[in-house]
Amino acid sequence: MSAPINNDKATLAFSSLNLHQDLLKNLSTLGYQEMTPIQALSLPEMLAGKDVIAQGKTGSGKTAAFGLALLEKLQVKRFRIQSMVLCPTRELADQVAKEIRKLARAVHNIKVLTLCGGTSFGPQIGSLEHGAHIIVGTPGRIEEHVIKGTLKLHDLNLLILDEADRMLEMGFEAALDNIIERTPLERQTLLFSATFPKQIQTISESIMTEPVMVKVARVKINPILVSTFFMLTMIPIDLPHYDYYYLIILLSRLLFFVIQKKKHKQSAMPYMMMVLAF
Repeated sequence: MSAPINNDKATLAFSSLNLHQDLLKNLSTLGYQEMTPIQALSLPEMLAGKDVIAQGKTGSGKTAAFGLALLEKLQVKRFRIQSMVLCPTRELADQVAKEIRKLARAVHNIKVLTLCGGTSFGPQIGSLEHGAHIIVGTPGRIEEHVIKGTLKLHDLNLLILDEADRMLEMGFEAALDNIIERTPLERQTLLFSATFPKQIQTISESIMTEPVMVKVARVKINPILVSTFFMLTMIPIDLPHYDYYYLIILLSRLLFFVIQKKKHKQSAMPYMMMVLAF
């Protein structure tokens, strides 16, 4: 493993990357102008075809990072499963698939297929028979497909493990082993994890080739700078003789009340919504 790259000040414009013009135009349309630290540190390495271990928290921009690398590598005219993203939960897999589709909307005819547990197996087989470029799913369901032969990974050239530490915590190590041993040895592997325990290090050594380590340190927040914390509550109050009445008071530290009365005075009490900012 190469020496860790952890310069959190690395922030560059997406336009500085060697990305396809369609991807860059779409990023601009989406309002993505400047990369986050994890994107600035990992994307050049991923676009260069290197195996990458990126350590960063949820919300760091990691999905867009590996999504762009995935789309840049993809050969759209080659209608085979070329990339696969493994996620610990169905909810995360759905979010990742949605983000990839959003990043890919300027590139025509890209098919992203989600394979997760909790949904019927049969329709997934039908979708796989129609083909796809990108698979996003959970280890349990994907393992089931590869064992039964309904998911073939002969053409896979990019494997992404998202939130790898969570997958291990949830007991997916055996499933990951079964899946990875069915992928080509000649592939690029990207591993994203919020933490980097010894178990992750052991796995990375067995499935990756000279990976580049990218680490984004936790941002230290000065409590003095935290000026807004919102608390919402609904308090019934008795204000007779008011019809559809809104009263808004905005104080310097943001304290306001919204008072509303239903149409029929006698039918219900109005409510006061209190929003406090500290």
